[in-house]
Amino acid sequence: MKLLFDENISSKLVKFILDDFPESSHIDYLKMQGTTDLNIWEYAKKYGYTIVSKDNDFRQRIFLFGPPPKVIWLSVGNGGTKVIKALLLKRTIEIKKFLEDPTEGLLVLER
Repeated sequence: MKLLFDENISSKLVKFILDDFPESSHIDYLKMQGTTDLNIWEYAKKYGYTIVSKDNDFRQRIFLFGPPPKVIWLSVGNGGTKVIKALLLKRTIEIKKFLEDPTEGLLVLER
């Protein structure tokens, strides 16, 4: 259960979810800042990550191409790191069920 956080989300969040999603990473940690959504998509697909993003492009991409990779879309508006952290920690069980379900490709998390 590996999550890959897009660059529009703080890399500081990774440390808070490592107990539940131990192989998770962030675009910054992979030296992929500024790369295209397509490159992120292909990387996640190749290495078994689920993309976590506030970017609507990944949500649209899952509709067009389907999984893998899976996408967790954070519908939090201008919600910052504190809001996203609380949302992820509160919905950990739901996220795990989504990741285990082979038929699902998109999980929308709203505040």
